Amino acid sequence: MFGKIRDSLRKTREALVEKVSSIFSSTAEADDTTIEALEDALLQADVGVPTIHALLDRLPKEARATGAGLKEALRQRMMGLWPAVPPPEGPPPGPWVHLMVGVNGVGKTTTIGKLAAQRKAKGQKGLLAAGDTFRAAAVEQLEIWAQRAGCEVIRQAEGADPAAVAFDAVQAAAARSLDFVIIDTAGRLQVKHNLMEELAKINRVVGRALPGAPHQVTLVLDATTGQNGLSQARLFTEKVPLTDLVLTKLDGTAKGGIALSVAAELRVPIRYVGVGEKVDDLVPFDPAEYVDGLLA
Repeated sequence: MFGKIRDSLRKTREALVEKVSSIFSSTAEADDTTIEALEDALLQADVGVPTIHALLDRLPKEARATGAGLKEALRQRMMGLWPAVPPPEGPPPGPWVHLMVGVNGVGKTTTIGKLAAQRKAKGQKGLLAAGDTFRAAAVEQLEIWAQRAGCEVIRQAEGADPAAVAFDAVQAAAARSLDFVIIDTAGRLQVKHNLMEELAKINRVVGRALPGAPHQVTLVLDATTGQNGLSQARLFTEKVPLTDLVLTKLDGTAKGGIALSVAAELRVPIRYVGVGEKVDDLVPFDPAEYVDGLLA
């Protein structure tokens, strides 16, 4: 897995390097022109304006005071953005209940399959809940991934209440003394009020099926959407208590700077990044590797 995050940032890094390589190689003292060039480069990488201000405010003065140089001072600022490392993923007594949320097309179902395969590789037993009851194709896709991971899928008829599916799945996992249950949900636009309220209902109902559940609520974001992904995350946090994020398609975008804004503005840790289509292309997020990948 080592180096996959750095490799996935190639497009973002190339966009940055074109603009800042001369800055970092220069021996001249940083001035307003230098900072403006850095600001422009970070904007191109889709780092949000508030985060850019946090990174660059009085940066030249800090670089001079520490003697570290502009690039190292910027690296240290970036490293200071990340929230605390999330706790290990269960299982607690009873099944570890993991709720997955996100908008359409971010790779949520694929991510669920990869997470299930990783758990099975560790010797855990579990099942998947087909909470996206509005698209038959979504259930079929989940079943394909479940077969690969050796997991059962709990499903109901098309159009069934997603909260009822989640409730049944949690109860089934508890009755069978399984280690985990991962709940898929319908991809929803954050502007659709009724769908967002449904998500809050699923969260409540799961807690009735097993006190303390869900133990983990993960928002899956598509890195290629850039700042729009940050807007999505803000609205999801209003409906469910997010514990962490998965950032997918990091290898396919020059907007990889979005991770910095997620860390700085949401204070929700990124647990995994998707860097490809294979099962082992969902890798634990490493802030140091990410920052080095941006600035290398």
